[in-house]
Amino acid sequence: MCIFQEDASQSHNEVLLAFAKLDFNILQKMHQIELSHIAKWDVSAMNQLPGYMKLCYRSLLDVYSETEKDMADQGRLYRLHFAKEAMKTLVRNYFYEAKWCHQNYVPSLDEYMTVALVTSGYSMLATTSFVGMGNIVTKQAFEWLFTNPKMLKASSVICRLMDEMVSHKFEQKRGHVASSIECFMIQHGATEEEARDEFQKQVIDAWKDINEECLRPTAVSMPLLDRILNLSRVIDVMYKDEDGYTHAHVVLKDSVASLLINPVPL
Repeated sequence: MCIFQEDASQSHNEVLLAFAKLDFNILQKMHQIELSHIAKWDVSAMNQLPGYMKLCYRSLLDVYSETEKDMADQGRLYRLHFAKEAMKTLVRNYFYEAKWCHQNYVPSLDEYMTVALVTSGYSMLATTSFVGMGNIVTKQAFEWLFTNPKMLKASSVICRLMDEMVSHKFEQKRGHVASSIECFMIQHGATEEEARDEFQKQVIDAWKDINEECLRPTAVSMPLLDRILNLSRVIDVMYKDEDGYTHAHVVLKDSVASLLINPVPL
């Protein structure tokens, strides 16, 4: 629309432009309503969502509902509150990425990473992993997570950068928000190789931060830090050399089979 608006040729049509703007604004309002319903965490809002979102939303609510009674019986319902808030934050940031994608907007690297570290999912996963643990988890442990501590940020950096160093070309081909690679290249006038070199350094620094946070005394008990550490280790398995998540049948199939199916030959 912004390009067509500046078009001074005979093909320029103000009526068409006006309809395009109206159509976009209506669609945007629909997305905002959908997002607000998800943020309310209300099953009654499901009827106002499109069909494809109803299935996802219902399944999401079911996962938390199954846990709710157990947490209430144990006097730990506060844990579910933190888990829900982490999920809401994740969904909100997915919305930012979707908006960037549809607008063909390439943010600065700092702007991108502010959102992308959340949409890596690691803050939500770390929070959720605490929910079913025993007495070792306190309300203060969840509050610590929600300060985005160095350990959690480092784990998210590893996830996001290692993922995109091997997956960004495939994702751009199928239509995707600009990745950290594109953001860095455009912002700094750099090559892809230079972007990779910089991000590899950041991944190494993130691992140093994780090692530092695991030295005693620790901010929270070590079993909780292990959860975050293990999430980081997953990324090293999946994205060290190629996109193992997308091409799981090539990269991860044998690893999963060796872990869960195939015994070690004697």
